[in-house]
Amino acid sequence: MSALYTSLFADDASRLIAAGCFVLTVVLYFASKALYARFRSPWLTPLVAVPAVLAAIVMVTRIPYAVYFEDTRWLMWLLGPATVAFAVPIYEYRELLRRHWISLTVGVTVGIVVAVGGSLALSKLLHLSPELQRSLMTRSVSTPFALAVSDKIHAPKDLTALFVIATGVCGMLFGEIVLALVPLRTRLARGALFGAAAHGVGTAKARELGSEEGVVASLTMMIAGVVMVLLAPLFSMLPL
Repeated sequence: MSALYTSLFADDASRLIAAGCFVLTVVLYFASKALYARFRSPWLTPLVAVPAVLAAIVMVTRIPYAVYFEDTRWLMWLLGPATVAFAVPIYEYRELLRRHWISLTVGVTVGIVVAVGGSLALSKLLHLSPELQRSLMTRSVSTPFALAVSDKIHAPKDLTALFVIATGVCGMLFGEIVLALVPLRTRLARGALFGAAAHGVGTAKARELGSEEGVVASLTMMIAGVVMVLLAPLFSMLPL
């Protein structure tokens, strides 16, 4: 009987910790968002500051990943509707897209070839395992699309999400540096840069530069994601 009580107490404690992790994640997000709106430092953006603080807390308190993910998985699910929401400004600026559809198509095609080819070349150079190689292949599209591709190519979802987030953060942090070194004058090019290189995170950053940059980044991100999902069966046949 005592073993049963101990087990029930452990389950209750685990559920409380999971709920606490959910609340903590949301609170840290809004706190980081407020700080970023005031100081505009890239290191205070929610996608950089919140994971860093959460990782430190989880490591210090030794909370298992499964316990943390038990309730916060709903936040991951919200990425799907959030990605679809990017289509609203695309509709509003549809005339702009009609004028530049050739440039966008070529840019997305080149971006996918470079992203997948570069990831495979790097993973081969570092002699990474096939699981890591498959996850790296999907890193340059938004998380919902990347997870859909990972299902088809049998890549670990946790690694896929990690690589996608890391790619987005790096693209956001270094995107402005690239623009300073290689000044792109057109809004189309500036938006496509962030949308192709940093997907969802880059799209949010592009919207800070201007409405048209945000629209182009959204379209680039969504087209790249759809194309990656369609090409997933071909990627699964690549020798790793």
